[in-house]
Amino acid sequence: MSRIHLVLLWHMHQPQYRDPETGRYVLPWTRLHALKDYWGMVTMLEEFPKFHATFNVVPALGAQLEEYASGAFDEPWFALAFKPVEALTREDKSEILARAFQVNHERLLSRWPRFVELCEWSKPAGGAQALVAFTSRDWRDLQLLSQLAWMEETWLEKDSVVSHLASKGKDFTEKDKAALKGKQLELLALVLPAYRAAAQRLQVEISTTPFYHPILPLICDSDVARVANPATPLPRRAYRRPEDAREQLRRAKEYHERTFGTKPVGLWPSEGSVSDAALTIAAEEGFQWFGTDEGVLGRTLNVGFFRDTRGVPANADRLYKPWRVQLGAQSITGLFRDHHLSDLIGFVYSRMDAKAAAVDLHGRLRDLGDRVQSVQPLTICLFLDGENAWEYYPGNGRAFLHEFYRRIQDDQDFRALTASEALVAAGEIPPTSGIFPASWINANFDVWIGHSEDVAAWELLWDARETYGRTLDARAKGPADAPTDTAVKQALESLLAAEGSDWCWWFGPEHSTANDAEFDALFRKHLTAIYLALGQQAPEELAKPIKKQPEHALQLAPSGLLRVKVDGRDTSYFEWLGAGLYSPERRGGFEQDRICLRVDPFLEVLAELEDPEFRITIGAADEISVIVRLERGHLQEFSLEKERVCLLNPMSAAEVAFDRILELAIRRDQINLRGQTKIRLGVALWHGGLPVDVLPAVGSLDVSLGEENSAWSLESPP
Repeated sequence: MSRIHLVLLWHMHQPQYRDPETGRYVLPWTRLHALKDYWGMVTMLEEFPKFHATFNVVPALGAQLEEYASGAFDEPWFALAFKPVEALTREDKSEILARAFQVNHERLLSRWPRFVELCEWSKPAGGAQALVAFTSRDWRDLQLLSQLAWMEETWLEKDSVVSHLASKGKDFTEKDKAALKGKQLELLALVLPAYRAAAQRLQVEISTTPFYHPILPLICDSDVARVANPATPLPRRAYRRPEDAREQLRRAKEYHERTFGTKPVGLWPSEGSVSDAALTIAAEEGFQWFGTDEGVLGRTLNVGFFRDTRGVPANADRLYKPWRVQLGAQSITGLFRDHHLSDLIGFVYSRMDAKAAAVDLHGRLRDLGDRVQSVQPLTICLFLDGENAWEYYPGNGRAFLHEFYRRIQDDQDFRALTASEALVAAGEIPPTSGIFPASWINANFDVWIGHSEDVAAWELLWDARETYGRTLDARAKGPADAPTDTAVKQALESLLAAEGSDWCWWFGPEHSTANDAEFDALFRKHLTAIYLALGQQAPEELAKPIKKQPEHALQLAPSGLLRVKVDGRDTSYFEWLGAGLYSPERRGGFEQDRICLRVDPFLEVLAELEDPEFRITIGAADEISVIVRLERGHLQEFSLEKERVCLLNPMSAAEVAFDRILELAIRRDQINLRGQTKIRLGVALWHGGLPVDVLPAVGSLDVSLGEENSAWSLESPP
């Protein structure tokens, strides 16, 4: 067996949620993840001293954690959650109902029956009934449980105050609320010291990211997006500010040294985004290594890493090693994550028993050691977000991590190393000339510049940056009315914050959240603050939302079983009679042994797209996706994926046809209905590697099961 050097990197990140005008935290996610994730993720390693890991702490997150640790922060949701019930206004109560249930219902909310009860009671009339009917006891319980759900797992189990409140579960008092508030403030103050302590004992390496988490390649030159995807739409004026990229990196270095006491040598570029220009600046600034995804390496080397049935990638000998990227006179070493294994942690193992999941991951890693021949150790990299996955795991993922860390620590064929340790132990590192410009998502930049909403954001950013640059030029000439040094500094701070990646993450159809409006407004506030600091009037466009509102479509449940001829035509009036309807023009229903879906596209719009594809997702206990590819208006082929694994013979499981409408039918035995009360549906139209339409715009279309719903009967859980 080849020896394995495991490099585990946890990326800790939140955008700057503080309103530049008021100083208030618009959203609470930095605080809540600090309580639930940031402290516990690093302190649990104390139990496994031989397991070394890398933590990437984004400076914009660290700066917020410092403010929270001081206790001198202004976050309305924190104040409201602990406000005395007798002082709550009607507006306060409406805000509590909007915020309190923004938590994973299956894993976190469901821990307390009282929390579930309050959630159910809040639903009638969109919360209007709760505003009138909730008693002081209800409001107090809701306030406390909405905060208790985000507490660190070990504190829920072992801290005398927090565990007592968790066991109590209901009928809380104002004294209980005050006690929990004190515990939150106590825990917030412990987060950054825990990282410093872990780094000082040399068990973890702390890497960094450009200060406000910008996509550096796009900051250097937004036109580089066309290299990764020639179909990507671009702003009419290229954004080219490599000097801003350098400023983001320099600020990150300064923050890191001030906070952790050493200069960072490792860089997790925001979203794993790299280009020759961005990495050249990083190397010039003294960074020695960077991390990104295997897809970037594959496009750089022009090879693929397709997995066989046991999960072993082709060209594994190239994937499982670091590469030295030569950039003219500069060089920097890259580490490339195993996309498949990282995604198993992020998206799959949460649905498994914790021990079984850890056994599976350890076994997959050992299998790689057995099957991939190499003279040097295999450097296998698992890189992923350090906070977002755990709310989907039982017990916040702690049991899974404990079991996995223990297994790796006890296995003599493994060494769990920091990134820098792995580079030292790797032996000879092969060179490559340059890097393919891309990110860790689909090896392109489409999420941040691939949609009209993204392009609109970049246009607004270009205008603000140009205004800032012109003001600096004019100021150099010394006019009497020139902005002060303080004003210029404030404008630059808002500019750098507006260059962050998180705003465009939420623009376009790929991602959506209950906080879309807040993200949209906060981006435009950062841009507005640039103009205001420079004594100029902000353009009217900054008062208009960029993000389109979710589509509120007509939804009707199925009313009878179907008999569908899958031919892509509206064969008869009766064919789809009794189908459920999601309008605009998406229909679905059930036969005895198949689920049938019909999509009515706008043909004149579809004709403008070259070789588009439909992606239909059906979720039950498992998830199955149907990818339908069109060519010149006709069905070319279709494929089926179960849990991201492509089925070899899709025609044995489904039937698809397209003429003027898209019709498809999937066999019932392909869908795991055990323990399910509903099926989740989603339809997306893709073109040029980009989603151009997604329905529903938010979440999924839920179709209830049961004969009373003209659907398949319920199946008992295994």
